[in-house]
Amino acid sequence: MSKAISGTGETPESAGVQSGQDRSELSRDDAFEMLSNRRRRFILHYLQDEDAAATLSDLAEQVAAWENETDIASISASERKTVYTSLQQFHLPKMDETGIVEFDQRAGEVHITDAAQDLDIYLEVVDEYDIPWSFYYIGFSAIGTILVTLSWLDIGPFAAIPYIGWTVFLLAALLVSSMSHYVLTRRNRLGTGESPPEVSDA
Repeated sequence: MSKAISGTGETPESAGVQSGQDRSELSRDDAFEMLSNRRRRFILHYLQDEDAAATLSDLAEQVAAWENETDIASISASERKTVYTSLQQFHLPKMDETGIVEFDQRAGEVHITDAAQDLDIYLEVVDEYDIPWSFYYIGFSAIGTILVTLSWLDIGPFAAIPYIGWTVFLLAALLVSSMSHYVLTRRNRLGTGESPPEVSDA
């Protein structure tokens, strides 16, 4: 018979199940922490395309190449070693602890886990003179409502086009905007394309 853990009323088996559940469920704070570091984003991007476990050596080489905006053949030994040490001693153990990856330090192998699906988000990159898509859609909805209302009330030049016509036009514009939003945000998705979005943009 299993003994309850002192002070908790749980058996070792139930505690193990609970621990496994906690490991597989990524908190919002953990997700932000994983994505806040560029080197970890590069790791996730690389592992998304790996069906089998990746070697630490190959991973370090590719991350070093992305960081230096060059190809693997052009990185120096010191650049590779710096990234290798950082991944081995800090980033991969931290990601393994969170449950995003499984890192076998002895074998030098790492692969992504199902928990990483919680990080399958879009990073909205906004240039200096651009606005976020959320603001764009709010403005679009407000302007569309005003145009349709003015046409429906037969006010000024807006009445030249029936409010049904404005509605059809706005729906078509919304469809084009949505498709553009989808295409642009796909470019900022981790694991999409040969290089991470930050490297592609550079």
